[in-house]
Amino acid sequence: MIIGYARVSTDDQSLDAQIDVLTAAGAGKLFADKISGSKRKRPELGRMLEQLRDGDVVTVTKYDRLARSLKDLLEIVETIRARGAGF
Repeated sequence: MIIGYARVSTDDQSLDAQIDVLTAAGAGKLFADKISGSKRKRPELGRMLEQLRDGDVVTVTKYDRLARSLKDLLEIVETIRARGAGF
């Protein structure tokens, strides 16, 4: 299954554009946070990572929606791969 993850930094920003792109890309399940990317604990990201199954593929509209640094991105992608999913 294609899993989409979207994030905006503040409550007054809209997730609509990201959700539209992820849905058009075939995402069957979406997770979205309204929280700064600098926060290590992002509730929906954590939920998504916990629910990943073998063969799932995580997609985002831009890398910076998933991670705020290369190190953070690599750690998250490694977690995705450890769950048997792709990115």
